[in-house]
Amino acid sequence: MKSENILVIGGTGKTGRRVAENLTRSGHNVRVVGRKTNPAFDWENSETYDAALKDMDRAYIVYYPDLAVPGSRDAITTLTKKALEAGLEKVVLLSGKGETEAEACEDIVANSGLNYTLVRASWFNQNFSEGAFLDFVLGGVVALPMPEARIPFVDADDIADVVSKVLIDDSYNGQTITVTGPQKRTFKEVVEIMAEASDKPIQFVPISIDEFKDGMRKAGLPDSYVWLFGYLFQEVLGNPDNQEVSDDVAKVLGRPAKDFETYARQTAEAGIWNLEITQNH
Repeated sequence: MKSENILVIGGTGKTGRRVAENLTRSGHNVRVVGRKTNPAFDWENSETYDAALKDMDRAYIVYYPDLAVPGSRDAITTLTKKALEAGLEKVVLLSGKGETEAEACEDIVANSGLNYTLVRASWFNQNFSEGAFLDFVLGGVVALPMPEARIPFVDADDIADVVSKVLIDDSYNGQTITVTGPQKRTFKEVVEIMAEASDKPIQFVPISIDEFKDGMRKAGLPDSYVWLFGYLFQEVLGNPDNQEVSDDVAKVLGRPAKDFETYARQTAEAGIWNLEITQNH
């Protein structure tokens, strides 16, 4: 296997960091870019795209904060056009399972003229340990809407391992890979699993979408985030068709996807849920 020059956009995020580590371990030359890197990369400033793409062979694309937000289509269109001009061989786009807006961005990549693989992910396990819901877990009360939704939570390690493979292996060109965990869980069920694994009292409290949005506003989160989470809960979790379990992780990696119990045990052993809440969101 030859060493490739690989661009990782969003390389400090949940999956990007892991993908960059995987590819570096495999002997590839990895360029991680973001707003504070050199060269810098800012999704909102297309003038930063060229320097990031220069001399790269392949790229992993993670759009921040989510492909559903306004502006994503224009940014993905511009990036793929510039990637084609820069001579990239292939891109892998991280997309969201069941997101209509994200699928529009998938179409842009698929019609860009580049070799590509699309990786559609369900909700991440790591939302409870590295993301939006960590403070809820640390505070002992996880208050979320959509209690009836059954979600095939997927582990960021599995997403990264799949991305790392399909980015290099051209037999996956033109394919859409759907990554989920091995079973569906409600929020109440995953909270109970985390409580047992961490040996801490953690309670799930069902609330309405409006109550959740009001809480985000009171916490000072920007309107764009309030809209995004409302969209993800209502559009993605509100549609039962979006919540099927896929076996693509096993097909690509030759091993089963990580279940939530294993994730919870590993996270508890790492001490992440024993931290103090250091800031008010």
